[in-house]
Amino acid sequence: MFKLRVILVAFLVTFIGAVSANHKSDHSVKERTKPTGSVYKAGDDVPVAKPAVVETTGARDGATIYSQKCAMCHDAGIAGAPKVGEASAWTDRVSKGEEALFSSAINGFTGSQGVMPAKGGCGDCSDEEVTDAVKHMLELLK
Repeated sequence: MFKLRVILVAFLVTFIGAVSANHKSDHSVKERTKPTGSVYKAGDDVPVAKPAVVETTGARDGATIYSQKCAMCHDAGIAGAPKVGEASAWTDRVSKGEEALFSSAINGFTGSQGVMPAKGGCGDCSDEEVTDAVKHMLELLK
């Protein structure tokens, strides 16, 4: 057992020495300390990354936007969001007219009843899609 320990320690010392020697070689040092980027001057041919291609299938309907973006808050009443299907929660809002609802949904709203971030936080929704989602929610009240 003692011989095995001596052999293992000798092997370990040899291995560490080999790694250490390679770690200090000129090639290894140059490789580790080379610049990570490039500096360009005016007139240089600078490579430009191509923008990501985003494919769309066109405008999404109100039901789709509602289920993907709005339901999280409007199903649970988070942050004072009126729950879909609870007409009493919508009475004051609906009394101001549809245009006021559309404006609040698109531009955001902060009031005593709660908070609505602009477009419900949906950065990839168009104004039309948000309006269609509001119309969808109003249809669910009927």
